[in-house]
Amino acid sequence: MNLQIKSFFKELNKLQKLHGDPGLFPICGAGCTKNPKYFFLLMNPTARNVSAFSGWKGIRAPWLGTKNIWKLLFKLNLLSGKTYKKTQSLKPSQWDEDFSLKLYQELAKNKVYLTSLAKCTQKDARPLPNRVFKEYFKQTRNEIYKTKPKCVISFGNQVSSIFLGKNVKVSDYQSSSEKIIINNRAFQVFPTYYPVGQGLRNMKLAIKRIKSINL
Repeated sequence: MNLQIKSFFKELNKLQKLHGDPGLFPICGAGCTKNPKYFFLLMNPTARNVSAFSGWKGIRAPWLGTKNIWKLLFKLNLLSGKTYKKTQSLKPSQWDEDFSLKLYQELAKNKVYLTSLAKCTQKDARPLPNRVFKEYFKQTRNEIYKTKPKCVISFGNQVSSIFLGKNVKVSDYQSSSEKIIINNRAFQVFPTYYPVGQGLRNMKLAIKRIKSINL
């Protein structure tokens, strides 16, 4: 099962040296790479991701070693209860390559693709300037075009604004969406509340919003 677009790796490594922590690896999107139902677009990886370190030998994928994003996916019925419970019970140091691979294989079977607008891993969660996110704009569009999702869920005002090229307030998108054209193909984009980190308080709103999308 092809879980990542490996043709992106070389460019991501170059951008990591420019914009990320030199001791960490970039994190590429992962999951269903062929016509996913949901293409989840978040912000950027940090050193909380256990796969960003040199000793990691398995898949380097979003949110490995963390907890909150898996709660969102479980509440959306995109992750099994068994897998979800394991993501919540494991300490970061207990995550391993085998479980991480199986986690993303399950997401792929459930037609989910997870990625970040910026793939450069930072040592902490300090905000990235817009100019760094914009460095990944073209590649993210290519990522969407190659996977051809039914819809793109852009999380948060900053990510949604940069990606759509205009000032976006996700609170204005309770029942509407945007359309982007990539190589003459149209994709629906649904700006949505950011559900993790400082946006954790908005998780219920994000779940409600995503469940309301009629595909």
